[in-house]
Amino acid sequence: MSDSSNHNGTSESEERPRSRKVGHLRHLVPFAQSYRWVIVGALLALITAAGSMLAVGQALRRVVDHGFSADQAAFLDQYFIALFGVVAVLALATFARFYLVSWLGERLVADLREAVYGHVLSLSPEFFEVTRTGEVLSRLTTDTTLIQTVVGSSASVALRNILLFVGGTAMLVVSSPKLAGLVLLMVPVVVLPIVVFGRKVRHLSRASQDRIADVSAYAGESLDAIQTVQAFTHESLDRERFQNTTESAFKIAVRRITARAYLTAAVMLLVFGAVDLVLWIGAKDVALGGMSGGELAAFVFYAILVAGSLGALSEVWGDLQRAAGATERLMELLSAEPKIVAPSDPLPLPHPARGALRLQDVSFRYPARPDMPALEGISLAIEPGETVALVGPSGAGKSTVFQLLLRFYDPSHGTISLDGIDITRTDPVDLRSQLGLVAQDPSIFRGSAMENIRYGRPEASDAEVRAAARAAGAAEFLERLPAGFDTELGERGVRLSGGQRQRIAIARALLRDPAVLLLDEATSALDAESEQAVQRALDVLMADRTTIVIAHRLATVLKADRIVVVEDGKIVGIGSHQELMQQDGLYARLARLQFDIGRDLLDQDEAVARVVR
Repeated sequence: MSDSSNHNGTSESEERPRSRKVGHLRHLVPFAQSYRWVIVGALLALITAAGSMLAVGQALRRVVDHGFSADQAAFLDQYFIALFGVVAVLALATFARFYLVSWLGERLVADLREAVYGHVLSLSPEFFEVTRTGEVLSRLTTDTTLIQTVVGSSASVALRNILLFVGGTAMLVVSSPKLAGLVLLMVPVVVLPIVVFGRKVRHLSRASQDRIADVSAYAGESLDAIQTVQAFTHESLDRERFQNTTESAFKIAVRRITARAYLTAAVMLLVFGAVDLVLWIGAKDVALGGMSGGELAAFVFYAILVAGSLGALSEVWGDLQRAAGATERLMELLSAEPKIVAPSDPLPLPHPARGALRLQDVSFRYPARPDMPALEGISLAIEPGETVALVGPSGAGKSTVFQLLLRFYDPSHGTISLDGIDITRTDPVDLRSQLGLVAQDPSIFRGSAMENIRYGRPEASDAEVRAAARAAGAAEFLERLPAGFDTELGERGVRLSGGQRQRIAIARALLRDPAVLLLDEATSALDAESEQAVQRALDVLMADRTTIVIAHRLATVLKADRIVVVEDGKIVGIGSHQELMQQDGLYARLARLQFDIGRDLLDQDEAVARVVR
């Protein structure tokens, strides 16, 4: 199922070009509605800050025009105190704006992450056939960070600069219509080159980030498999490849730095050149008495304010576009509908369940492989407390039976019932609470042994967890760990052996106390000693409960009440070991193959022993 994405390893959603329409940000409105008073407070602070900034220009004009003349010397202190008061209001409003907007950005992203993660957990495995887990994680982290930047910073910056641009332009006209007209004529000449050059810088910045991601990905992949790298003496080749990847990132970074340096120089030249021209014309007007020095100072202040706001808006626009693309990707996840849902009026299962299973003419094809039947016309009745083994070659459909029993998928034809109730008419959560799974490679989560076992029943007490561990044969090795049951097991349980991980999984299933137990190759990857320990734990777990066992090792299914032989999605034999051997079918061939291999290995060991003697 994991290889059902396209050949180049990307999912369908990654192939589709991402929209950059800012309108997609409207999807964030429902998340923001709960915090409307925070938004109102932030807007008031924003308006106050922008108004204070504009008032600074008028305060500056009065100081220049009246504060330095001899007849107004008595009012000099008042002018500067008033100017400081305006600045103080600006500072307080800026504090309130920054705090409220940043809080809103963090809160909104936290809610968004929780909503997306919670929704993804409800999606059926079919969704993950076409969507890589890494892509979902990227949306949960990178995309939400982009949105946080916009909501917690860029949107506020955009609104503030729009207010400053509109208010500053109006004040330019009030201060000097003549110079205002000149500035408006110069704005396109100054801003257009900056915007065009800025796009190139952003493009190179994205390319640089992509190359840095390549460096991180290559290093992560090789370090995760460090033992394989060293076992195959691949260090020198990996160093060379990593060096090439790093140098590629460095070259892109140099291009980005060069473009950024040119952009900075261009901004300084064009903006200060324009300011110099306006000052020159304004100074002539002051000298001729056409305007006062204070009016010129205020005009220059507003001109710088307008130019700065335009430059900031051009930068923010790129952030808004990227956040719009991120929002679209997150909304795609939130709009994905789970294929497996509870019916509007689900039938309750009996508690405790008896564990009677019936598959009636069940057929199924995986959505990613519609042309390949996984199961065809399977019919099987399993009585409460019965142990049934599923045997067959790889790809025969054994694991698919488990997928359907757990209702990760629904059959395309036929019905599956538990205790006489069609499982499609029950709540999937209720159904799965009656089932316990012990996989070939059990999932051990980051955390303590206590937490991993309690995963089977989160409300269980410590005493119940320890009792389950003892019954699974796990308590002995867990108590020898440095912190006992509270020892951190590491990512994917790297501090445990394969047999120990299996016994943790068995303890987890014992704690769950399911009516139906599903064992998927639970001992196939273990050495003989570990297999014996795990098998003893399984015997305790299987007692008095319905059990379905998948196994390639025929020796592990000899205790089963019945053996079901599956080939090409069909049942080709049912019976005990002796009955199936007498039928001389697929089971007999598989059994003879394993037993012959075992005898051949034993004969080789005896021959070597004779030579040594």
